[in-house]
Amino acid sequence: MAEETELLDKIEADEVIVEVIDKNTGKMFRRNLPLGYLETDNGVILSGETIDGKPAQINFLSDAALAKINDLFGKGPDHSRCDNKEEQG
Repeated sequence: MAEETELLDKIEADEVIVEVIDKNTGKMFRRNLPLGYLETDNGVILSGETIDGKPAQINFLSDAALAKINDLFGKGPDHSRCDNKEEQG
């Protein structure tokens, strides 16, 4: 078995367990939900179906993904994030 400290590039599951604490009673509830789960460096994607049976996804982007998107749209910094001396000068 791989060491726990080994970094994973991707985490996937066909079911998600959600734990919530009710704000009125303080009681904790746990539910198994039939949701697809995909986590990468870019964030988390939850996938399932609407009440009509149509596919649906919710995407939670990581800070790194948002920075990449801002760079693509020209809203990032005007300098390289890398400390590349060839670009300087």
